[in-house]
Amino acid sequence: MKLTYSPASPFARKVRICAIELGLIDKIELVPASVSPDKLNEEYSRNINPLRKLPALILDDGSTVVDSYVIVEYFDELAGGGKLIPSSGAKKWQVKTEHAITQGMLDAMLLCRYEKMLRPEALRWPTWIDSQWERAWQGLTRFESRGDILTRSPLDVAQIGLVCVLGYADFRFPDCGWRKAFPKLDTFHNKMMQRESVKISVPPPA
Repeated sequence: MKLTYSPASPFARKVRICAIELGLIDKIELVPASVSPDKLNEEYSRNINPLRKLPALILDDGSTVVDSYVIVEYFDELAGGGKLIPSSGAKKWQVKTEHAITQGMLDAMLLCRYEKMLRPEALRWPTWIDSQWERAWQGLTRFESRGDILTRSPLDVAQIGLVCVLGYADFRFPDCGWRKAFPKLDTFHNKMMQRESVKISVPPPA
């Protein structure tokens, strides 16, 4: 299997962490890829993912699995099922819902990043940027104040998604002050950083 990725992508980081935790990373070839809203990667769009998003998993038969969560589902099933995604019951829907929130938070943060990095300053829409950032911030507020995501065991995909959110905040928004605002999340992040899968996948300095 081949996994297209960028070290800076929080979505690719999530998949890498899951692959390590499931004992599958040695079966995967990491293939660096570059996608950006301002640059058309025609080959990637044509052959791998028409949405031009990372990561994508290219299977040995040449078929492709896209979307970070779908890839994690594929890995979880390959590892026997019910490992990082509960197989049934209320816990399954709780974890899937929490993961969907972390996914949306990352989407919002990425849009903020693109707006500030790629759009000419005179054309930026501050209200839109603030709205996107508020979505991510409210997600952090939710996870700080309720739910057992910060303490439960065994490890699941929602917890991995959350640590990738926090890592992306450190990476792209280092002055946002999330640690001071959310001490329980800070403790959770520090605990997760003790896992080798999380530690070795930290994005390189910007």
